Amino acid sequence: MNLGRILRDHKLKFGFTLSLLLVEAALAILFPLFIGMAIEGAMNESIAGVIQLGGLGIAALVIGVGRRIFDSRFYAKLYQKLGSKIMIKLQAQAASVKSARLSMIRELVEFLENSLPELISAIIGLIGVVVMIASLNLTVFYVSLILTACIFLIYVFSRKKTLRFNQSANDTFEKQVEVIAQNDKQELSLHLKEMMKWNIKLSDLEALNFSFSWSLLIAFLVGSILIAANNPIANYGALFSLIMYVFQYMENVISLPLFYQNYLRLQEIQQRLLDIREI
Repeated sequence: MNLGRILRDHKLKFGFTLSLLLVEAALAILFPLFIGMAIEGAMNESIAGVIQLGGLGIAALVIGVGRRIFDSRFYAKLYQKLGSKIMIKLQAQAASVKSARLSMIRELVEFLENSLPELISAIIGLIGVVVMIASLNLTVFYVSLILTACIFLIYVFSRKKTLRFNQSANDTFEKQVEVIAQNDKQELSLHLKEMMKWNIKLSDLEALNFSFSWSLLIAFLVGSILIAANNPIANYGALFSLIMYVFQYMENVISLPLFYQNYLRLQEIQQRLLDIREI
């Protein structure tokens, strides 16, 4: 089962949900700017900025809800279709393997439904936010680029460990039904202990990577405020927008490595499904 082939086979529906996602992401990028304009307008006794902000919020709500309603139905049908096909391919396999692979397909579909849209939104949001930061303060912009590269390298260096831990966790998971069928409390306890061992290793690795990344981001936030204070911007609304964009930048950057780790896990799952044969 190839992720790229799944996307190609359903390109029209993926294209539709992607277009909605792009509009949704573009609207999200505008919020800090519109908030800053609303604040500046309110200080000058004008409600035009507040009305525009409200309209932006309503538009984001309509697009976001519409996309989620469409996605839930599309991906439910996709899971049903892929699950049925994979079970036919696995007729000769043990029930434990079938159960594990079906769960892996569900994880793959959930990635497409939930994680992939969030990933695309985060990437678009990051690009848009960095552009907005550049328009407000070039020094903060240059620092954000350097920081993004540093955080990316932190997670790249842990790639091999992440893959190895995920492979071991999936190897253990594929034995689960057989262990349960034995009805042996000691064997079940050992199996669960083994499962949790790999979960803990993955969690500890993520905690370590996150702590390094978050420390850099907090330093960036503090530094951005100091830089903005030493290089005054034209008005309070613009200053507020810059700080909000820095917050958005932090939110997007810290989420991207989580998607990267999820992608590495799906790589390992995809390889197991490819071992059966292409669907």
